[in-house]
Amino acid sequence: MKRYYPQSEKTRRKHLLPAWAVTPTFILGVVIVVIALIMAIFPAQIAPYDPTVVDITARTKAPSAAHIFGTDNYGRDIFSRVVWGTRIDLSIGFFGVLVPLIIGSIIGLLAAWYGGWLDSLLMRISEIMMAFPFTILVIAIITILGTGTINLYIALWLVGWMSYARLVRAEVMTLKKSEFIEAARVAGFSDARILLRHVLPNVISSSIVFAASDMVMCMLTGASMSFLGLGVQPPTPEWGAILNEGRTYITYASWMTFFPGLVLAITGVGLSLLGDSMTDILRRKGR
Repeated sequence: MKRYYPQSEKTRRKHLLPAWAVTPTFILGVVIVVIALIMAIFPAQIAPYDPTVVDITARTKAPSAAHIFGTDNYGRDIFSRVVWGTRIDLSIGFFGVLVPLIIGSIIGLLAAWYGGWLDSLLMRISEIMMAFPFTILVIAIITILGTGTINLYIALWLVGWMSYARLVRAEVMTLKKSEFIEAARVAGFSDARILLRHVLPNVISSSIVFAASDMVMCMLTGASMSFLGLGVQPPTPEWGAILNEGRTYITYASWMTFFPGLVLAITGVGLSLLGDSMTDILRRKGR
């Protein structure tokens, strides 16, 4: 016999569903990111041409069945270059966030836990660096170190740790006064055990959520540096470098900049939607 629930029971059961199941933006963000990951993992299977092969006879060809994104000034297939560029740009976004996340979390943990001169020193350093715009600092560091992909990563790492350090520090400052932390201290646990097994698991979630959105900043910064000639160097297929090569021909071969820019924008939107949705899910769980 079919059982009927009153409206209040149905409403209650609806709210028991996973948060992501009722968040369309999360689904859209996941779809975009998954497509980008597939392009990054399997570029050779998706790209129809070698992204670096020059074909002078096919220079600046408009989009067609043979070249769906057209060709550039060297006759290279833009779609193939965009597909291969996905791996580089996602790598910049991921590794540009991963290292600062680890470094910043360690700094924030130590600063909040021990306090005193260590806290003051680390926070003053971060405040001085945060007084300057993110992109300006990255440009300054790359100018000193020199152009190239490795120096781009170093610049992102040196600048990116500050936000994570301050975020983790604020979380630890609140958590260290909790009863279970005091109980761990009374039990004689070492500082390392308390920090790694009790404090860090309870404060790292907000940093991971922030990292999803911070990937967009790193990816866009990496593309910007390549566009300015400071990051990934030609002929390596990277979205910012592709845009830089196509800007000279934008008046009569606009597809050279339109399609790479579109893919960059869509990927950034996908990562932003994913980060925002994760923040909403975390907030719902908190409630």
